[in-house]
Amino acid sequence: MGTRMIVAQGSETARLSEADIRQVVAKALGGALLSGKRVLAIIPDHTRSGPTGLLFRAIADTLMGKAAAIDFLVALGTHPPMSEEKIDELLGMVGGERAARYASVKVFNHHWNSPDALAPIGTLTRSRVEELSGGLLSMEVPVLVNKLVLAYDHLVIAGPVFPHEVVGFSGGHKYLFPGIAAPQVINFTHWLGALVTNPLINGTRDTPVRAAIEAAADLVPVERTLLGYVVSGSEVAGIFGGPVGEAWRAATELSARIHVKYCEKPFKTILSCAPPMYDDIWTAGKCMYKLEPIVADGGTLIIYAPHIDEVSFSHGQVIDQVGYHVRDYFAQQWSRFKHFPWGVLAHSTHVKGVGRFENGVETPRVDVVLATRIPEARCRKINLGYMDPAKVHPDEYRGREDEGVLIVPKAGETLFRLNDMSKFRSARTLA
Repeated sequence: MGTRMIVAQGSETARLSEADIRQVVAKALGGALLSGKRVLAIIPDHTRSGPTGLLFRAIADTLMGKAAAIDFLVALGTHPPMSEEKIDELLGMVGGERAARYASVKVFNHHWNSPDALAPIGTLTRSRVEELSGGLLSMEVPVLVNKLVLAYDHLVIAGPVFPHEVVGFSGGHKYLFPGIAAPQVINFTHWLGALVTNPLINGTRDTPVRAAIEAAADLVPVERTLLGYVVSGSEVAGIFGGPVGEAWRAATELSARIHVKYCEKPFKTILSCAPPMYDDIWTAGKCMYKLEPIVADGGTLIIYAPHIDEVSFSHGQVIDQVGYHVRDYFAQQWSRFKHFPWGVLAHSTHVKGVGRFENGVETPRVDVVLATRIPEARCRKINLGYMDPAKVHPDEYRGREDEGVLIVPKAGETLFRLNDMSKFRSARTLA
């Protein structure tokens, strides 16, 4: 598998047509590679930008009649299952097109918390975890994955590559872990990322979490191919097909040029506007993750999402119990919190951001405020600020960069960093 060549097209200035994308897909999946094989394609859900419907069609059209089977699995991680109507919307299918044109193609949801949907494939030993985490964690991690993958001869991973708060850059084998994984791996990788902290992980290609994901992927006994694409706005700037590791790395190089914006100075107030694809704070938290590095010490970041009325559809009850806190609030009181899902604790620290917990006093670096339909009482309960979204007027934040005020109209996918990130490096060591 590793001797295959990468099929690539795109650049910072390129905007690929459907024909361009289909050509790369056909070359990457064509020839005798998948002839007669059962193929499972793994795709993102609605919380990721990109031409998921076009990739569905291109993959299915390329393989139908050639492969013994071509089916799809939505890499939900811990997101809720999608209804058939939502899947059709994700794939851009209208008027019964999926049933008529792709009747032989099945689309499955991943069920992360259903033991019947998962299969063990190996273990990351305690010594291996210590090595991968740089000594931050010492534990054995059983590796379970959606058992569907074991019923196929080849996996096609198709999804976007962006800077990411847990692993550094999304895409590649992240679509297996945590995309179609079990709670053990999901919690382990997310908490490891939280220990390192978002500013040091996000937009960094080689991270302890990426190393752990690759180690888990080595246990998957099925051949695989990546179709990793890089979007710019609503268009595709590049697509990379081939062996997963090589194609993913090539995609990250383009993503780093397109999706990372550098700033000379931080801002005291940021209005971070969540797009409609984020339908709870679990996903809209990216509006903080991607902007945390450029908020000034003691500054305010407002997650403006007047369409959101829920903290987390999957984990809201747990967040109501633990709230949002800086990393060391949990790490220094581990006996109190270790029994909660670690992935939820990680999300909590990523939204709250870097800060201190000393002598029982928590001092966040950033004041994170929700301007959503979530009631003020609940915002206060979970340890976040509140603003009435009806009283937020985005135009009042525009054109005020010189005053230290910034508005980001579609937050969550472009990473903002300071030219000098040195002040975050001390966060790597636990207090």
